[in-house]
Amino acid sequence: MNASSPHTRPLRESDLERIVAIDQAHTGRSRRSFLGKRLKSALERPEAFIHAGIERNGELAGFALARLLRGEFGRAELSAALDLIGVAPDSREHGYGRALLEGLLSAARRSGVKRVQSQAEWTELSLLGFFDATGFRLAKRVVLERSVSAPFDDDSVEV
Repeated sequence: MNASSPHTRPLRESDLERIVAIDQAHTGRSRRSFLGKRLKSALERPEAFIHAGIERNGELAGFALARLLRGEFGRAELSAALDLIGVAPDSREHGYGRALLEGLLSAARRSGVKRVQSQAEWTELSLLGFFDATGFRLAKRVVLERSVSAPFDDDSVEV
């Protein structure tokens, strides 16, 4: 493989600046503290995380990071929660996301993971399209949330 061919590899501590830049290009804000802590945890605790990066011309062009889940929600099998995935804007539509995800899935298989799950805002149509194109399907589980500051409506709460 020549130096300009994209290839997947594990993430490294030195990737943080590119991870922050790629993430900021998608989110519109810097999440340096969060991303730095997550990358540090992943590198220090390989039993708890899997990760992959895709490199082009010696520069990180995308990253993916997932937490390993053992026994969550009553499941016995090892699974992974894909928390972070991003591809540099100039690398999109070239198959880098697909190659990056395959690199992560390879790491998952080596770790004994049977299933990878993720979450996305329903308005993130390009991410949902990517998940659909790469074989993700709706899970049977429904995610619920509520504000902690809103009071209960006493007429509707039954115990």
